[in-house]
Amino acid sequence: LDLCTRRIPEKFGFDPMTQVQVLTPMYRGVVGVDHLNEALQNKLNPGRDVPCGNRSFRVGDRVMQIKNNYDKEVYNGDVGLVRRIEPQENALFVQFPDQPVKYDFKELDQLVLAYAITVHKSQGSEYPAVVLPMTTHHFPMLQRNLLYTAVTRARDLVVIAGSHKAVAIAVKNNKIEERYTALGERLKRALDDSGLFKV
Repeated sequence: LDLCTRRIPEKFGFDPMTQVQVLTPMYRGVVGVDHLNEALQNKLNPGRDVPCGNRSFRVGDRVMQIKNNYDKEVYNGDVGLVRRIEPQENALFVQFPDQPVKYDFKELDQLVLAYAITVHKSQGSEYPAVVLPMTTHHFPMLQRNLLYTAVTRARDLVVIAGSHKAVAIAVKNNKIEERYTALGERLKRALDDSGLFKV
């Protein structure tokens, strides 16, 4: 936590709320998204949670949109800061880079804390500074492509925190987990049955 909240900001001048992104392979565990979000929220944005229906947020929280919302013009992966919470109006206001957005409390399932996010969720994004915790607890996820994706999200600085062994495992592991869905066989069967493509 000290790395994100004090050391990187002091040494490199990055704002920990808007310019330092923690990327982690998994949700669970001591260096998983869930635990890190709670710990970083308490360190960077201490205060009381404001009940928002069945969720809680704090003014100043870093949040991410997790579903496309075309009406509000915010999309999966957009990150912003909670600017205002109005419990009497059942409304929460988030400032995204391009615009402010008002959410009804019933829409808050579209938002999650974003002090830490998964490497997978970061694909397609770029951050001034990235912190990547890597431990052998992430063993099933330690793959070269995951490490590559995380490192290439950083525009100016990447810090890998954890064990040398975990990094070495990831660098050596070039296997990509294969998924078997039978989609190929189903498509071939459908094409064969349709009679559209005869060889």
